[in-house]
Amino acid sequence: MAKASEIRSSNLSIGVDEKISWQQSLILGLQHVLAMDVYVPPVIIASAVAMSATNSAALIQSTFLGAGIASLIQVLFFLKLPVCQGPSFVPIGALVGIIVSDGGKLDTAMGATLVGALAITLLGLTGIYKYIVKHFIPSIVSGTIIMIVGLTLLPTAFTSNIYISTKTLSMDQNLLLAFITAAIMILFSMLGVYFSKIGRVFRISSVIIALACGSFVASLMGGLDLSSVASAPFFSLPHIAFINYGISFNWSAILTMLVIYMVLLAETTGTWFAVSAVIEEPLKDEQVNRGVIGEGIGCFIASLVGATPLTGYSTNAGIISITGVASRRVFVGASIFFIALSFLGKLSALINAIPSAVIGGVFAVVCMVIMLSGFRVIKNEEFSERELYIIGVPLIFAIGLLFMPSSLSKNAPQLLKYLLDSPIAISAIVAIIMNKLIPAK
Repeated sequence: MAKASEIRSSNLSIGVDEKISWQQSLILGLQHVLAMDVYVPPVIIASAVAMSATNSAALIQSTFLGAGIASLIQVLFFLKLPVCQGPSFVPIGALVGIIVSDGGKLDTAMGATLVGALAITLLGLTGIYKYIVKHFIPSIVSGTIIMIVGLTLLPTAFTSNIYISTKTLSMDQNLLLAFITAAIMILFSMLGVYFSKIGRVFRISSVIIALACGSFVASLMGGLDLSSVASAPFFSLPHIAFINYGISFNWSAILTMLVIYMVLLAETTGTWFAVSAVIEEPLKDEQVNRGVIGEGIGCFIASLVGATPLTGYSTNAGIISITGVASRRVFVGASIFFIALSFLGKLSALINAIPSAVIGGVFAVVCMVIMLSGFRVIKNEEFSERELYIIGVPLIFAIGLLFMPSSLSKNAPQLLKYLLDSPIAISAIVAIIMNKLIPAK
């Protein structure tokens, strides 16, 4: 059998199955944890339904715990790709509506997500999903979806992280801070490319170096507030089903979440193809099927520990491309950090204290890398007029939905509203339809 070092991709410094020390795995895994922003969806939900500070903190901790357990499930047992699970942005609108209608309780929302997770697991166990991918998602469609993932996430880096002002930092300062952080990450990443021996350590640590340097510059600007770290408890517990909240079932909520979960599968499949493109290893039908089973089991457990539906994060593909590190051990390390964060209040608060502009600088570069990874998948396709429309029309939908005024969707049926909040899902569906509607010569 060939050694991992002999079969690794030429673009990687550490291959997928290459074993590195657990100390390195934890340090490199921390880069993924810091760049994934998994606390954002629970913060949005908690704010939208006016949760108390205690319940908001518990939801964030549950999200970390669910992400850690689900990531271990995928990396070690099912998908076996270098990828982490995190809370999806797709179901936020639906979950807010369900929680509000349930009087601010999580019971009905978690009951609906449990049923949806079981349905996804069944879809994988029956083997149906791999045939869907084989017949409806060829490379031109998967590449287009990957490009759209990067394209639609990129504005978030600017609007939510960079083009903002805070109590301590002006918008100009945040813009400068993001630029400095991104430049440092690119610099250290390229050092590894041009100086393969000396610069290797800089490349694989480029994300965490950039975040540390960006945070230091923010402190010089007076924009790094560590008071929340000082006041946070060392140890606290997330909320668990049947202990801190109950489980109840509502058919309307269940139907809504079943639709949302199908959208999530389109989103997470795009992520798997993105990772596959970066590590230059084809995604096998059976691997996709195992991934769907792992997705369902992970989401089921996440619901029991109080987390919202999870999905594979395309951010990881971008970081792998930047650092050249694809070892699955790194993602086990990231999973361990997620689980630790769910119980260690101070560690969670420290990560949460990193200025948003610093995160935005890293996130913007990562989104660019994801988008170009999609182009890498489709670059060998023959670009006839048919291919131009298959790629171009979904991009039009993605951009149109990004800038669509809320007034256009306010009178739409509820299920359609949830879909309109996900440009990735709509654009993925359009790409699949265009590929089937326009016949090949």
